[in-house]
Amino acid sequence: MGTGDEVVEIDSLESGLLSGSDKIEAEEEDVLYAASFQEMEDNFIKYQTAQWVLYSLLLILAWGIGLFMLLYTPVRRYILRKDIRSKKLYLTPNSIVYKVTRPVPFPFFGALKKEKHILLPSVADIVIEQGYLQSLYGVYSLRIENVGVRRPPSDDVQIQGIANPNAFRKAVLMRLSNMRNEACYRQVSTIEDVPNLRLQVSPSKSLRQDSFSHPGDLILLQKLEEVGTSVKRVHTLIEEQHTETSEHRD
Repeated sequence: MGTGDEVVEIDSLESGLLSGSDKIEAEEEDVLYAASFQEMEDNFIKYQTAQWVLYSLLLILAWGIGLFMLLYTPVRRYILRKDIRSKKLYLTPNSIVYKVTRPVPFPFFGALKKEKHILLPSVADIVIEQGYLQSLYGVYSLRIENVGVRRPPSDDVQIQGIANPNAFRKAVLMRLSNMRNEACYRQVSTIEDVPNLRLQVSPSKSLRQDSFSHPGDLILLQKLEEVGTSVKRVHTLIEEQHTETSEHRD
């Protein structure tokens, strides 16, 4: 059996490994802005509980299932508390990261982990929504819209219970603006860095291009040269025939 000192040493070793893994995760992702959910924990649970009770009362009048839902309310509140405490939403230089660990409807069956990475170039807008019941408890919903072909709102990422949605939206839009400015600057610098291409031609060709800048002039010059060559050949043939006839006469 191990002594108490060995148990303390093992505990310290485990805590050191856990803290080391957290440091590695923090180094891998450079966080520009991190949203908070702690301030809205109580209001979020109250809002969700009120919504649950209203649905339960309606179902009691309809089929009587709402009675079981009312009995399930304490478990529902426990799941909601674990849900909002596990939420993490932060902005990195290239994406929006959303992580949550949500217990299943029966907590002793485990939990569902969800991790979503949304690339910033694919973000069209950050929509802040608040319904009537949400306004009573000061709860906001954050919806991240995607660019491209419009899809139904249910396909967008929806997050409830964020403490300061306007600050997060402002941080995302500022980062998108900076990325677009950087892309424009790179395009301008690339255009300026491209060297001017100059055609290297021989002196005779350059002289000919200087004299006849139009393509039609060059074609006309070639035709004239061909005609001159033909005239010289005809002249040579006439001289040869004249020489032969003079020899026959002699």
